[in-house]
Amino acid sequence: MIEVEVFPHRYLKAKTTEKFLNEIYSLDTVERVIIHGQPLPKTVYFGPARGTPVNHSERKVINVHGVPVELTVMAGRFWITLKDDSEIEKIEEICKSLFPFCYDLKVGKFTRTRPTVTDYIKYGERAVNMMDRSLIGLIDPRSKFDSAVKIIPKKKEEETSSKEE
Repeated sequence: MIEVEVFPHRYLKAKTTEKFLNEIYSLDTVERVIIHGQPLPKTVYFGPARGTPVNHSERKVINVHGVPVELTVMAGRFWITLKDDSEIEKIEEICKSLFPFCYDLKVGKFTRTRPTVTDYIKYGERAVNMMDRSLIGLIDPRSKFDSAVKIIPKKKEEETSSKEE
């Protein structure tokens, strides 16, 4: 497995994030994408306005390969996990076409490969031993799974399963 970090020098708008994710997920070797950025909360967390709604224009639901994904962060960094390094040049081309500003592209290791203490606390040892290895280290102990992780299936897997039925 190869991991690539795409770090645009600006936060992306929802429309650009949607285009980027759709193009990235169209590549054959992409296994998962993790988005980092500034949070876009639904309500104010603290202070005198605590509990009032935040009407941020970029907190939208985008469509990534037919799956609705609610943006809870302003996309500022992407960690892309690939099966091999054959499509790194294609990622570079996607970045050049979508980002008219500067960006950094790094190859390295950015995610955990072994279960964390948080994984054991949240799910227990038995569940951690049985869980999908691609979900290791992606858990926030204060969040619900549905709001923290969104699974986007690959089209080839969908076509294969529909042909078998």
